[in-house]
Amino acid sequence: MVLLQPDPFLNELTSMYERNTEKGSVWVTFKRSSMKSKATRNKMASAGETVEYTCLVRATDGKKTISTSVSAKDQQRFQASYATVLKAHMSKLKKRERKERKKAAEGEKKPKNKPLFN
Repeated sequence: MVLLQPDPFLNELTSMYERNTEKGSVWVTFKRSSMKSKATRNKMASAGETVEYTCLVRATDGKKTISTSVSAKDQQRFQASYATVLKAHMSKLKKRERKERKKAAEGEKKPKNKPLFN
């Protein structure tokens, strides 16, 4: 796994999406992390020091895995950039209308049969 800065991470994520446009998947996970071991966190907590948590972001396409750590102050800018990357590569996810829904809608539009008895 490669730990990158946020901007190179987004660039590599963009190229990962482009490589998997026709076939394949990209998984992105977000996780809270302090980037310290549990023993170190426990020592800091017992000493009264505050543990600063960051957001660990990982992306993989099955062949290559990349990751980055985003601090709380950079989170909003990162999310905006990440949203831009997602919007640019979601063309394959356009909503298609299903045939069953079309048939059901047409069935509702047809005039109902007149009753046989008055």
